[in-house]
Amino acid sequence: MDSTNTQKRRIMHSLYFNYGTMGSSKSAQALMVKFNYEHKGMKVMLVKPALDNRGDVDGPKVRSRIGLVADCLTITPEQSFLDLFESYKTEHGCDCIIVDEAQFCTAAHIDQLKQLTKFVPVLCYGLLTDFTNKLFEGSKRLVELADSLREIKSVCRCGRKATVNARFVNGKCVDDGPVVLIGGDESYVNMCYWCWQDELKKNK
Repeated sequence: MDSTNTQKRRIMHSLYFNYGTMGSSKSAQALMVKFNYEHKGMKVMLVKPALDNRGDVDGPKVRSRIGLVADCLTITPEQSFLDLFESYKTEHGCDCIIVDEAQFCTAAHIDQLKQLTKFVPVLCYGLLTDFTNKLFEGSKRLVELADSLREIKSVCRCGRKATVNARFVNGKCVDDGPVVLIGGDESYVNMCYWCWQDELKKNK
């Protein structure tokens, strides 16, 4: 066996997709992983899609519900992760890429992140499905390409596992409207499938 090819295979990294419902601590876990890398002297490129601009009055940040926060880069659908990585690596160095709100990435973005695992590990955090319980574009491509899929579990108000990001408008649970509607606890509640169905029936 060619020893050079064997060595190249050994240094390949992985694409990870850590998914869960809203409120399942995805962003908190992303920031804790960032801390662990940096605590060991490594450089982390923290990114989120530019679409998620909640509260970014003083620059783009990744925020968690428990109060953890960190500055981050943003990427638009027209931009390339390959270019962003090269620029960041040249200026700061890069040992790991962490992407929050990865469901808002395009399929092309996920393809680019897969390519970047030639150089560094890539950890993505995000929702699996939208408020109609269908896969987001970015999440779908991650399911197809990720080397590791991990569910970050959360609990419904009934005690069962939450699997649905139920959307509420004027206090009523809805299953129609734009796929992307940026919001927090005022707009979304994580529920199990059956509680979600019960809420929908109340309004029909």
